[in-house]
Amino acid sequence: MTDYPWGHNRRFNAYSNYFKRTFGERVQKVTIDAGFTCPNRDGSKGIGGCSYCNNDAFNPSYCTPDKSITQQINEGIEFHEKRYRRANKFLAYFQAYSNTYAPLDKLKKIYNEALSIPEIAGLVIGTRPDCIDDEKLEYFRELSEKYYVIIEYGIESCNNEILKRINRGHTFEESVEALKKTKQYGIKTGAHFIFGLPGESKEDILNSAKTISSLPLDTVKFHQLQIIKGTAFEKEYKEHPENFNFFELPEYIDFFIQFLERLNPEFVVERFAGEVPPRFLAGPGWGLIRNDQILNKFEKRLEELNTWQGKFFKIKGKR
Repeated sequence: MTDYPWGHNRRFNAYSNYFKRTFGERVQKVTIDAGFTCPNRDGSKGIGGCSYCNNDAFNPSYCTPDKSITQQINEGIEFHEKRYRRANKFLAYFQAYSNTYAPLDKLKKIYNEALSIPEIAGLVIGTRPDCIDDEKLEYFRELSEKYYVIIEYGIESCNNEILKRINRGHTFEESVEALKKTKQYGIKTGAHFIFGLPGESKEDILNSAKTISSLPLDTVKFHQLQIIKGTAFEKEYKEHPENFNFFELPEYIDFFIQFLERLNPEFVVERFAGEVPPRFLAGPGWGLIRNDQILNKFEKRLEELNTWQGKFFKIKGKR
């Protein structure tokens, strides 16, 4: 089968192909740490943050909040131009913590500074569903008329008990409401989920594919659970390792394929596994294998099984 709904012959709706369709060329994300925090860190909803979270584990070396937005972007562009020589356009990726958790005037200053750099074609804004409102969405709607803008929400699980267990400080229903409201403003939406959280079985995750597929999403990211140093999960893992179950790499690839077969084929899959530097790992990992190598194994396995994203996806009202 080569005629997939997403218009290319890869067996899933891949992020890199989506960008080529959208921009007509390769586009690279430049990560920025603008010095935000989260409501489950600063005491407004809780302290300590999410049980799995340590942003240092995925921030590039050039990305620190003591540098200006412009400096981080310029250093990030220089870094990527050496690594990806074909990239001419970039997206400013505000990844660390909750990047709408501030008054609108502060947000405007930050995002307008990023967009003033000629190479920046748009914004990718990572945040939480409880850190958005109509006033902010109206601002992002205005920006989206000139630039590529997507708001990525950390959802992590569809199960409220699991969300409480990992100290998220919001419900799944709040996530659904935030996604719907963002879509009503005509803004692109993304979501992030973690597979393997304590208390969530494989069956639970597979069953969630139907729920996730019904959400108003453009892009999705999935990561396997990793125990990161400096997190609440590191402490729990040391004291109660029996609370955790980890995927071996071949097992995870086969499991994710089962999930992918049930996933809405309209969703662009940005990532299906996570990678952190080994020095940050405090639990089992997959060794020194890189994401591009994992991706090759994943696509080879899709071919071996002759399957693809959405193979078993059922549109409501159709058989």
